[in-house]
This record gives sequence, structure tokens and C-alpha cells, in this order.
Amino acid sequence: MRVIDLHRIQGIAIVAGWGLLFLFGLGLFITKRDAGRLYWGLLVVLQLVLGLQLIAGLIQLALGGQPETLHWVYGAVLPGGVLVVCHVLTRGLIRPPYHLFFTWAALLVFGLTGRALMTGFG
Repeated sequence: MRVIDLHRIQGIAIVAGWGLLFLFGLGLFITKRDAGRLYWGLLVVLQLVLGLQLIAGLIQLALGGQPETLHWVYGAVLPGGVLVVCHVLTRGLIRPPYHLFFTWAALLVFGLTGRALMTGFG
């Protein structure tokens, strides 16, 4: 499998995953439940896959790919910034819901990575 194919498949999975995390968190708010291992596990996996996607993009760039600047901004820079801010803000929470910031961040990252997908596919 070529790096570009892996990058595309990962991109689709990332967008879908962040959308799923948002819906999961929204369901937790509606039912007034705290996030459990499944929610936090999905968050960890999505963050790791986003990092792997960045590495795949860098490999593609090293092999001569020429992505648009907006693809990098929407796909890595802004989602990474949003997640860093969430980690900082969540540390300051003294009572539940601890997943508050990450649920809203999931919606933002869903939109940002979706836009990166659009710029990548042309």
C-alpha cells in the first residue's frame, strides 16, 4: 500500500472518529453521565492516529508531495492546537464533567479535519 493511500484512508477514519467522539460526548451530556474508559480510550486512539497521520503527511512531503498550505493548517496545526488547549483547560476542572472540553473540541476537530480532507481530495 502506498503512503498516499494510507494517508487518505486514515484521513477518512479520523474525520469519522472525531464525529463519533462528539456524538458520544453529547450523549453523555444528555444522559448526565460521566465519561468512562470507552470515551477516554477513543480519545487516546484518535489523538494517536492524528499524530500518525501527520507522520504519513511528512513522509509524503519528503517523497515530493506538494500539499496546499491549508491542508496542513486544517489537518495538523489547528487540531493540534485545539487539543493542547483542551488538555490545559481540563487540568483546571475540579469536578465533572471532565470530558466537557474534549467533547466540544471533537466537534471542532471534526470540522477542521473534514476541511483538510476536502483540500486534500481537491
